[in-house]
Amino acid sequence: MSGKKGGLSSVSLIFAYVIFRVSRVYVDLIYLGSCGTALFSDGYANGVIGSGIYRSLVLTRIYGAPALAANNYSNTLSSLAFAGTVVGMLSFGYVSDKIGRKFGMMTATGIVALFSGLSAASSGANHSFGGMLAMLSACRFLLGIGVGAEYPCGTVSASEQSEEEGISKNAQHRWLVLATNSVIDTGFVVSSFVPLVLYWIFGPNHLRAVWRLSLGLGVVPAVAVFFWRLRMEEPPRYQKDSMKNVRIPYRLVLKRYWKGLLGLSLAWFIYDFIVYPFSIFSSTITNTVTGGSDSLAVVFGWSVVIYLFYIPGTLLGAFFIDTLGPKTTMITGLLSQAVIGFIMSGLYSKLTEHVAAFAVVYGIFLSFGEFGPGNCLGVLAAKTGPTAVRGQYYGLAAAVGKIGAFVGTWVFPQIIDGFGGANTTKGNTGPFWIGSGLAILSALVTFFLVKPLSHDGMREEDEKFREYLEANGFDVSLMGLGSETASTTSEPENDFEEKEKSTV
Repeated sequence: MSGKKGGLSSVSLIFAYVIFRVSRVYVDLIYLGSCGTALFSDGYANGVIGSGIYRSLVLTRIYGAPALAANNYSNTLSSLAFAGTVVGMLSFGYVSDKIGRKFGMMTATGIVALFSGLSAASSGANHSFGGMLAMLSACRFLLGIGVGAEYPCGTVSASEQSEEEGISKNAQHRWLVLATNSVIDTGFVVSSFVPLVLYWIFGPNHLRAVWRLSLGLGVVPAVAVFFWRLRMEEPPRYQKDSMKNVRIPYRLVLKRYWKGLLGLSLAWFIYDFIVYPFSIFSSTITNTVTGGSDSLAVVFGWSVVIYLFYIPGTLLGAFFIDTLGPKTTMITGLLSQAVIGFIMSGLYSKLTEHVAAFAVVYGIFLSFGEFGPGNCLGVLAAKTGPTAVRGQYYGLAAAVGKIGAFVGTWVFPQIIDGFGGANTTKGNTGPFWIGSGLAILSALVTFFLVKPLSHDGMREEDEKFREYLEANGFDVSLMGLGSETASTTSEPENDFEEKEKSTV
């Protein structure tokens, strides 16, 4: 009888241990998702107002092209959007490291929710058109701060969670990509689909309702994520290795990490710089396919299709990144994208005569962008620096990339004019020769300056960083959050292992 009882006890313990492990995986994946899911609202907020088609067609039809041009609306909005995002990335990088990941994420989500709603309610004094545009531009700047803040807070937290016990070691990078870049891309797709649905509902005579509701609905995912995050705790890596309560030795940090930070910043700058010229193909596709149609339903529909090209690339890349490694995957994507860019430039005249072929080649180009740098820049920036300064490390690299995008939006129109103008073949293909060459340069920068990233790379880097600090006279006992340690999360597992051993 005692033998039977012992057997039943062992079996029960095994089932309890399995249940614990399954629940542990579930909890870690849910936590990782809660860190990254807010990026959906950021992708939506960026896409719904950032679309050139949306701004040029919807607002032009309501208020007229002369009124928009007189207020320099398009340039003002894009410039303030870039500025706000850069401010958010830089300032909240520090907040994420010194105040806390959760505080940064909650604040970022609150900003996105608040200013998405205020953007939809934009109105000028005495209902003036100029005042309305001024308020919309100001809200877009402040909304940009929230969008930028999410990167060094939410993405960094998700990266730290990706190396916890419940996440398979051979799928750490995959889950991080799916929780961040794939979510952002989904937000962009939805941001183009929502105005289409609203247009179907309200029709061409109620476009004010279309644009205001499109912006206002950005509140919904932000508020949902805000409440989801309320019960979150700081990631275990942050609890153990942060420098929240001690002065950060920036000189030592830069001495050790300047090369990798420089490489990531340059690669991100170049990549974002060349994203703009390729984006002009979206208007070419729309005009060619629709025969210059001015139907908003048709234009919005093709906008959805164009954004959908991102999804195969980011999903396919997510399942290659752990096998090839983030560095190799990024270089592969950049070189592949450069090849497709050269093909599009060289065969531009023939491709534009065959819409289906043009759309397919363009879709492959966009997919490679997400397969490589779209997925991997964030992973490399989040995981190659130490936990103590991860928010600032990531935020600085991302901000430099965003500055590259801003420079590109102003420089490439000049390049187009220099090649003969937008109405000529050379004017449309010239920037793509340059852009493809820069993609190769970005791949070279990544190859020589960015180090490879292994699984459990953050844990290994934190250990090496502690050893480096100790060797330079820094008291590492001051790191972490004191009595709150990450080890408490593993106690149940250890208890199960001890009980199992004693029973057997």
